[in-house]
Amino acid sequence: MAVSDFFDAKLFMSATITLVVIMDPPGTVPVFLSLVGRKPMATRVKAARQAVLVSLLVISLFAVAGQAILAYLGIGIPALQGAGGLLLLLIALQLLTSNAGSNEPEAAEDVNVALVPLGTPLLAGPGAIAATIVFVRQADGHIGAYIALGLAIVTVHFVLYTCMRFSGVVIRLIKESGITLLAKIAGLLLAAIAVELVANSVQGFIAGAG
Repeated sequence: MAVSDFFDAKLFMSATITLVVIMDPPGTVPVFLSLVGRKPMATRVKAARQAVLVSLLVISLFAVAGQAILAYLGIGIPALQGAGGLLLLLIALQLLTSNAGSNEPEAAEDVNVALVPLGTPLLAGPGAIAATIVFVRQADGHIGAYIALGLAIVTVHFVLYTCMRFSGVVIRLIKESGITLLAKIAGLLLAAIAVELVANSVQGFIAGAG
């Protein structure tokens, strides 16, 4: 058997890079600190862990049940790619045009911010959900591809947890300007991914019509 039968390295790299760009681990640091930065370290660690677990649960749910939802609604992969591409393009434009610190939510004392807005929609947002469903469809029943996608999802959430867990260190290392620069680069990469999804969607509609 080929190695790809057990593990699809290409899909793993593609899914990991795409989800990292969409979920933007460094970009979550300023928002995370704005919500729990004044709380004790133990509380910050707990909030980081809970937010990542909530996001992992939501993404995994759509990875498992996403195809059933699409089948029930009668949505094809070209339509999903087109919608996902347009959605990702909007997110990319927000990353490229937003000013650092201008839209950070205020801290809430009476609400578990690890669940909302950190876990969802900040981490497990519509862009990440749409991308996950697309990758599940691309796996097309291959066990190696499913294993690669599952490992990619876990890897991305580990990176997210690491960034939030050591958010104070990250801020000291790359400063606010560094995080802003990373957000702009992520926006450019995300815009390219969005254009690719829309192009694939158009090709899919043309092939289906032909």
